[in-house]
Amino acid sequence: MKILVAGDRGYIGAVLVPFLRAAGHDVDGLDLGLYEGCDLGPALPDAGPRATLDMRNVTPAGLSAYDAVLCLAALSNDPLGDLNPAATYSVNLDGTLALARAAKRAGVERFLFSSSCSLYGAAGSAAVAEDAELFPVTPYGETKVIAERELSKLADDNFTPTYLRNATAYGASTRLRLDIVVNNLTAVALTTGQVRLESDGTPWRPLVHIEDISRAFLAILEAPRDVVHDQAFNVGRAQDNVQVRDIAEMVRAAVPGSTVTLADGAGPDIRNYRVDFGKLESAFPDLKLRWSVRDGIAELLQAYTAYGLTHDDFVSARFVRLRRIRELLAAGAVDEMLYRTTSSPFPACAPRGLDAGPV
Repeated sequence: MKILVAGDRGYIGAVLVPFLRAAGHDVDGLDLGLYEGCDLGPALPDAGPRATLDMRNVTPAGLSAYDAVLCLAALSNDPLGDLNPAATYSVNLDGTLALARAAKRAGVERFLFSSSCSLYGAAGSAAVAEDAELFPVTPYGETKVIAERELSKLADDNFTPTYLRNATAYGASTRLRLDIVVNNLTAVALTTGQVRLESDGTPWRPLVHIEDISRAFLAILEAPRDVVHDQAFNVGRAQDNVQVRDIAEMVRAAVPGSTVTLADGAGPDIRNYRVDFGKLESAFPDLKLRWSVRDGIAELLQAYTAYGLTHDDFVSARFVRLRRIRELLAAGAVDEMLYRTTSSPFPACAPRGLDAGPV
């Protein structure tokens, strides 16, 4: 199958694209390139055709060769979304819909949208399935809700959108992120000896390894149309619904000598939800998600150690999306809506060890 991955140079895309190619698919990439050079270990290779392009500017002519488009491209977390909600809506909603409409006009049959369990937001401690009422509490979650609704309006006999509501991702990637809970707690424990919680640890989070997200994408991509047409699937495993304090204890156990600490004023987090993954299991009985959180923590520690991750790295713009965006804004490389302001390459990611300021 000929596939275009929008966001191929991001945290998940860096793992998903080689995974799809290993399964025999012909994969091209499309990415604005905000995080070029922000790598852990060797630079992400330029394997296969790719375009440096904002998905808000895609045209049907550029998509006519593809059987499927996978949309990962987005401003990727709640703090980044709060920096400028209008930019979050522009990229995550307007950009997604521009890409989908262009794909439909070009005759692309499948559109896989990387949605998020964050659209459940404040659902509480009862596990929620895909038909649950949605309670997004951030601009990021809101854009995922609206994007799913608008994509559904495009569904017809010739265009099949599917919505992968991924649990909170974790795991090692060349294009590492340290602003997601498992990656963050593991890195701070290794570099400071403290597993530092910013909340009281009681909120529930569903978790899923990025390689297992890739497995779900592959299964849905290859599934019969009637199984996935205009359907949402929660992506993750029931046993990986955990409280943040449980993640902290797993990290503490994996990092000798580390201790769990609470930030000053740490209290409950309104983002609190557990997720039911039964629909994915029922629709794809042969899909086996393989990673446990404990195994993912061990993988992260191995990668951090192998590439010499330091506390200076932890507080730099290299691995925290909000800090990188602020770096690009300060350099005038993007405007407030995160459109490029020049055709020149983006400034290089801050050298390892350079503090780019607070989150």
